[in-house]
Amino acid sequence: MQFERTANSKYEVRNVRGGSLSVGSGADTDFTPVELFLAAIGTCSAIDVDVVTSRRAEPTEFRATVSGDKVRDTEQGNRLENLAVEFTVRFPEGEDGDKAREALPRAVKMSHDRLCTVSRTVELGTPVTTTLFD
Repeated sequence: MQFERTANSKYEVRNVRGGSLSVGSGADTDFTPVELFLAAIGTCSAIDVDVVTSRRAEPTEFRATVSGDKVRDTEQGNRLENLAVEFTVRFPEGEDGDKAREALPRAVKMSHDRLCTVSRTVELGTPVTTTLFD
């Protein structure tokens, strides 16, 4: 993943597959780094849950709210606390929908406990290194 500055506090992020998005400080409609972080947690779990449940039935509704409280701490630094992902997922009536509804709680738990790389990395507290090149 690479990014490049396009203006003061604005960046264009590019992945190796050619996708790009604008990131900023929150002064406009661009996503902020914190918003992208929350989106990464939620969509990582959503993909896990979607893959498992959609094998049984196509959802009629699939959305989530991801939240966290920003803490400004002079001793430990800025961070988010109380991270939460709240899913609303509905399936059609019938046998396939029943199978998907039955699989849903297990899929959410598996994503949280084992599958979602993003939330697992956060919960395990993986260190981040920062290097400055000339």
